Amino acid sequence: MEKSLAQSVVNKMFDDDMFSQWLGIERVLIEQGHCILRMKIRNEMLNGFGIAHGGIAFSFADSALAFASNSYGKLSVALDCSISFPVAVKEGDVLTCEAKELSLTNKTGTYLIEVKNQKNENVAFFKGTVYRTSKEWFPKEK
Repeated sequence: MEKSLAQSVVNKMFDDDMFSQWLGIERVLIEQGHCILRMKIRNEMLNGFGIAHGGIAFSFADSALAFASNSYGKLSVALDCSISFPVAVKEGDVLTCEAKELSLTNKTGTYLIEVKNQKNENVAFFKGTVYRTSKEWFPKEK
């Protein structure tokens, strides 16, 4: 039941998320508090230096944060996010990110998202904290 709730929430989110769709995100694994995503870097994602714009990796990791944190069925929104880029990302790179839950309370959740390329090199580290609202994705009928 928990896994199906997580998948139902993420499917609904993804269907309405044109930006994640534009990124070409593939959902590899969806579980409560955890997800793995994959995407390929395209030419239109490059900056003037010929490497992926930092906003691409940030957005990719931010989508993982959203999916992992909302997977319990409680609407959650980002409060604070930070990222570092130890390795440049190039056109054609296939990125995989994994969101792992570090902390979960009734009001907040904190997640670490690691982004790796096809060589298994860490290309970004993203840490995000979300606010967990009282709104349910699928309110129960009374």
